Amino acid sequence: MADKGHISESTRRDGMLGGMRFWFVLGLLALLVLCLAFSWNTRDAMAHLSFLRGSNAAGPNSQLVDLRPWQTAQILAALAVTAEETELARAAERNADHEVDQAFAAALREAGMKRSALTGEALALSQKVARIQQTVNDEQARVDSLTKAAKPSSAPATDTSDLDVAKAQLGLDSDELADAQQDLARAGGDDRERIQRELAAHEASMKQYDAQASNPAEGAVVSAQRRGSLAGRVNAWLDQRTRYQLVEQAVQQADADAAALAVKHEATESQGNVAASAGSQAASADRAAILANLKDRSARSQLLAIYDDRIESHKQLGAIYRKWDAQLLLQHRIVLHLILQSLALIAFILVCVILLDALAVHFVERPTLDRRRAHTLRVVFKLGTQLTGALLVLLVVFGVPSQMPTILGFTTAGLTVVLQDFIIAFFGWFVLMGKNGIRIGDRVEINGVAGEVVEVGLFRTSMLETGNWTDKGQPTGRRIAFLNSFAIRGQYLNFSTTSQWMWDEIRFGIPAAGDAHGLIELIRKAVVEETDADTSLAEAEWKRDSSKSALGQLSAEPAVEMRPGASGIDIVVRYVTRATDRFDTRNRLYERVVALLQNPPAPSETASGSPPRLS
Repeated sequence: MADKGHISESTRRDGMLGGMRFWFVLGLLALLVLCLAFSWNTRDAMAHLSFLRGSNAAGPNSQLVDLRPWQTAQILAALAVTAEETELARAAERNADHEVDQAFAAALREAGMKRSALTGEALALSQKVARIQQTVNDEQARVDSLTKAAKPSSAPATDTSDLDVAKAQLGLDSDELADAQQDLARAGGDDRERIQRELAAHEASMKQYDAQASNPAEGAVVSAQRRGSLAGRVNAWLDQRTRYQLVEQAVQQADADAAALAVKHEATESQGNVAASAGSQAASADRAAILANLKDRSARSQLLAIYDDRIESHKQLGAIYRKWDAQLLLQHRIVLHLILQSLALIAFILVCVILLDALAVHFVERPTLDRRRAHTLRVVFKLGTQLTGALLVLLVVFGVPSQMPTILGFTTAGLTVVLQDFIIAFFGWFVLMGKNGIRIGDRVEINGVAGEVVEVGLFRTSMLETGNWTDKGQPTGRRIAFLNSFAIRGQYLNFSTTSQWMWDEIRFGIPAAGDAHGLIELIRKAVVEETDADTSLAEAEWKRDSSKSALGQLSAEPAVEMRPGASGIDIVVRYVTRATDRFDTRNRLYERVVALLQNPPAPSETASGSPPRLS
């Protein structure tokens, strides 16, 4: 038993996930685990400002001036949604731009102070640059004096070899000065040129940024109310959380930068106090030392003023970002209020659906109403209520589609494909009600089912089934309904002409012994006598319609066929009769045939010179 259970379990498992399907699902699960793991590992990529993760690292592409305040304000300004956020973003941009300008000014002064305290190779290069600079200045003065001493162009040409030599020497020394300045910059002795390049690049980017005018934003309440769908409000709520986290990082960074500048201010001020004490003690020193000390103290004083300005700028930035946080919290509450309204509306729709369903059950389940009809009405009403409720919930969740004409076009095309049978059935009604259509009371055959038409509706045609014309003619008691689309897609057989004439037949067998030919002739005469009146009327009506069809060339005369059978001779009699009189005519013919079979005629009564005429 255990083996059988194991085999059945393995067979069932193979049937559910067998072969390639198992490995495909396994591969998808592995991919899902990897995606989730990497997504968790990089979860902070969208929630943090990348340039706030650390200070500017030293390197070949690193900047000497910290541009993070401006970068933070620029990125946060791009994320602003409402008019209030945009105003705070612009204020933050102005303060950040001012802070960066002051940072460049401080960097230039720090570079000048750094140059006065060079040592080693940098000091030697600085002295070399000073010597060459003095030489270039002297040569420039000599070139200017020679140029002034030269005669006017209207005078006779004089020897200008001294001026040309002086210009050539000036050019050579200028190139040497440029090379020495580059060597000094590489040795770390002078960063002012690089700072100037960074300042020029920043000013160019500022001009480009100011040229891009931003579109006016809407107020917080108006912007939140425009998100009419629950999905849009939830998305706005999540976006606000992300912006709040980014602004919080900007607040922390502004406070950290202000604290760092305060420490730097204290250190510079202490160095200035030490330098002032040293200068007062060295009053007896030479004038050059006194002048250098005074310039250093002046530069430090200017630097301290710049530090104070930058600290105040960072404090203002922090205050602006805190106001932005407060504005985001207010918008958070507004959007949360709207989300709760959407959820309340969804709950109201669901309650209405449940109450309407209960109300339908109360009105439908009544003793006076047919049970089957009541069940049908309940199912239809329940389905319609649920579909309407689902549509309303979807509209609340996702809102009204923006591309309504396109959506209506696709919906109409889809409904046309789905409801094509009903559309064709509707137009088929016009065909059925035409001249060559069908009417109530006609005998027709549709898709192999024969019956009498009792109703011709806009979409369906109903009839009472009577079975096959040649095998069964009695009503079966079943009511059959067809879509009117059969009138266009296929064909239908209408056995009802002007007087509803139709061909009918009867079958019976006679013994082969005796005068079979005579008996067959008597049967034919009996059929002719019973159907003579119908035959004449049918031929007359068919001849009247000969101008529109070929029925006028057909004969309505009865036909009798004999075929060899297992117990004798099988007789098949075909004749024309009215559809409404079919059963009466058939009963009369059966009575005559039975009478002839019970009392067969004597051979002398049917003797003739020729056999009976058969069809």
